[in-house]
Amino acid sequence: MGLDTAMNQPSVQTERFDLRPLRRSDMGLLAHYAGDERVARMTTSIPHPLPPGASEAFVDRALAPDRVEDIWAMDGTKVGGSELMGVIALKRMDRNQSEVGFWVAPPHWNTGLASEAVRALVEANPMGNATMFASVFQDNPASARVLVNCGFEYIGDAESFSVARHAKVPTWTYLNKLA
Repeated sequence: MGLDTAMNQPSVQTERFDLRPLRRSDMGLLAHYAGDERVARMTTSIPHPLPPGASEAFVDRALAPDRVEDIWAMDGTKVGGSELMGVIALKRMDRNQSEVGFWVAPPHWNTGLASEAVRALVEANPMGNATMFASVFQDNPASARVLVNCGFEYIGDAESFSVARHAKVPTWTYLNKLA
């Protein structure tokens, strides 16, 4: 695994894909996959239906110099795969911590992509964090397994508002102590 840095955000290379900063050319695939209700319902922030301009706004936030999170595309082009197979992000928190969030495009579900992306990001630890947190909806056990497989430990239940569901949804919260 290697690191390259662009716009103060490193790229992370794995054998199967690269985690690279988002770019404007990602907007079409972002809109296509984030517009899928199955994807949106498993996130807190993606609305369904996806309104016009949402993917543009997402990329604009990802490229902003004063952003509060780094967002990577899971890019498989180096092995003949899709340019955008999913998205993974690290949101800066206080006390040398960050929060991991991710989604994978439906054609790439059940391929190990999410586990490989989370593991690569944890190993790279691009923000030099002591701790990474993550939360998943309790009706998404596949994402919970991804976190456990990547060294995260369950720390409790909570709830988060899902924009796509227009409701508070029970969550499981996990942490990974890196230092």
